[in-house]
This record gives sequence, C-alpha cells and structure tokens, in this order.
Amino acid sequence: MENSFYVDSERLSKEALAKKHLLETDPSSRKNHMEYLPGMEIIESVVREKVMSHMNSYDYSVYTAADVRAALEHDTCSIEDFKALLSPAAEPFLEAMAEKARFETSKHFGNTVYLFTPLYIANYCENYCVYCGFNCYNDIKRMKLSMEQIEKEMKVIADSGMEEILILTGESRGQSNVEYIGEACKLARKYFRMVGLEIYPVNTDEYRYLHECGADYVTVFQETYDADKYETLHLLGHKRVWPYRFDAQERALRGGMRGVSFSALLGLSDFRKDALASALHVYFLQRKYPHAEMALSCPRLRPIINNDKINPLDVHERQLCQVLCAYRIFLPWVGITVSSRESAEFRNGIVKIAATKVSAGVSTGIGDHESKYTGKESGEPEGDEQFEIDDNRSLDKMYKDITDEGLQPVLNDYLYV
Repeated sequence: MENSFYVDSERLSKEALAKKHLLETDPSSRKNHMEYLPGMEIIESVVREKVMSHMNSYDYSVYTAADVRAALEHDTCSIEDFKALLSPAAEPFLEAMAEKARFETSKHFGNTVYLFTPLYIANYCENYCVYCGFNCYNDIKRMKLSMEQIEKEMKVIADSGMEEILILTGESRGQSNVEYIGEACKLARKYFRMVGLEIYPVNTDEYRYLHECGADYVTVFQETYDADKYETLHLLGHKRVWPYRFDAQERALRGGMRGVSFSALLGLSDFRKDALASALHVYFLQRKYPHAEMALSCPRLRPIINNDKINPLDVHERQLCQVLCAYRIFLPWVGITVSSRESAEFRNGIVKIAATKVSAGVSTGIGDHESKYTGKESGEPEGDEQFEIDDNRSLDKMYKDITDEGLQPVLNDYLYV
C-alpha cells in the first residue's frame, strides 16, 4: 500500500507529519498525477481527449445575450448552445432556462422523482485529498462495518420502505477490498431492488465481479476535470492518478454495469468549466455505449470535520440552478441527482424544474442508521461523517413533501425477470 496509516489508530509520528508537510509544500515530492500506478488498467478511449479539448478551449466570456436567446430557441441543444447556457451571459435568463428545463423534464420523466439512500460501510482512506473529511491525515473516528453490521443497517433502511441503496466506502483497498464490497452487494440484493456503488475506481474485471455480486450502477466523482488543479488537491494515494479516475465509468460499462453516474465537486475549480466537462463526459460516452443509463450529480463543497477552510458558498444557489437547468436542456434524457448537501427548500424547488432523483434519510457517518431511523441507540461504535449535510428529512417526510408538490415519488422502476 502506498499509504497504510490512519491517524485515529495512533498519533502521527514526526516522520508522518514531516511527510504531510512536504506533500503540501513541495510539488516535486508528489508522484506524477498523470502516470498510472502498477495494477491500474489502461484502456484506449477517445472520450477523454474530446472532453478535455472542449473544456480547455472554453472561454465563457465571449458568449452574449444573443447566443443565449438562440440556444433557448433551438429545439435541440448543441454543444455550442450548452456552452452559452453555462456562461455568465445566461444568468439574466435563469427564469427562461428553468421554464425550458421544466418542459424537458416533464416530457422525458413525467412528474416522477426517484428516492434512494446512501449507506457508508467504511471510512478508512489511503488518499490525501485536502477537501475531504475522510482523508488519511484527518484525525477522525475510523470504522469498517462487519457483514453482520451491514445487514443490520440494511434491514433498518429497508424496513423504512426504501428500495434503492447506494453503498459507499472510503478509498482504501486495504480496509475495503473488492471482495468485502462484493459481499456487501450480495447482502444489499436481499433487501433492495436497486444497488449502486460509490467506491474507489477499479479495473474492468473487478467491476464485472461487483456487478455479478448485485451492483447495478456506479457513481464516480471526478472532483475536478482541471488536471492542474486536481494535482494540487490530491496529494497522495491512488486517487491522485487523474486519467485512471476519468476512465472509471467506461471501465464499469465494459464490466457490465447497467448504469453510471458522473460528477464534479463544484467549487474546487472553475465551476463552469467543470460543469461543461461533466456533461460532455456523459454526452460522448453515451454515443459510445448507447444502451447504458447515464446520470449526473451536481454537488457543491460542504464543511468537513477538522477543517474550517471549506466554503460551501463558493458556488451560489442561483449558479447551481443555472448549471442544473443547462444540464437538463442539453441532456434531456439523463437522470439528475441533487443530494442532501443542499437545503430542503432548494431541493423542493429543483425537483419541479430539472432534478429527477433525491436522497432521503441520509447519514454520511458509519453505523448510525439504527439510531437515525428508529431513535434507539444501538450501543455500537460509530465512525465520523465525510461531510455535513443540509437536508435531514426522513423518507416519510421526503415522500410527503414531494407528494404535496404535486409530484410522484418513485422508490423503484426496475424489475429483474
């Protein structure tokens, strides 16, 4: 393992602290973020080249109000139109964008809103990502659930009525290997109709194994598509390898996954360029794998434990709304998830415009669903959360609020035969 220590198990040694300082201050001490590490599968794909060509040449300052009006008038949104809709010139047209986005959402998804919940089964991590609460240098309570504990958590969630679960781990092969995740997928298949994964990127054969264990889809956050900025944020670990992460969704599809989801963490770099790259990643990959289900998330930075430098307001709600509306107009058939990072008020509004999927009954900690769902303390140890959430609504409350908005909550729309 490139990095196998965790600061909760023992105080950082002087050598470890010195290494951390060196990583932060001396770029030459870090491994080349564009070079693959041993064991990482390299695939031949032109998708990355196409996405980065558009992103690197994107100058959103050149777009005008006339470009935005033209984009809104077109029946089909081109890449050039999409660039205009993401530009500052489109900000005064947010109401018109929302109206067009609402029309496209209704045409392709009706009045439905899908519900799911995440389950974090471990928070050990071997990466040093400066913005993440799970990073290996952060002094937090680490925990990895046993299969018995995982099943207990899943049963509590399933008893609430939830039919789709997203399994998450910290990015540690040492503590959460592929076999461990696979066993969790097998348990999830007993209780849920849809099983998603948000784990460290793996190779095609490993995605195939996880699919055989019961996983339906894979979510991978690229975090930022700006490779230079990415290098300054990911200082240690397998996650540092930018191209391997970029190709994760394609490896998942090659491994048989039914669907994949994409995201940048808005606020890490230029959010307009990251939004452009995220959508184009979907756009070009869909043309290569037309059978696959594609989805986008649109998270913003949230505060994390032991870090007062993370500012979730770097991208404001109106800007987030602009991105979501542009996504919907450009990719009308793609699912769009808005997570509990956002407020209840914002999520109540955006599901009527562009979003098609929201989480409910969320915890980003480890092993605390029993107390969250039943109000009873389990007496089991719990691991610290990855970030703070904003919307704490239960499944019942979320279901009622969606219904009250005149929308139809959907727990599952896929049956295996």
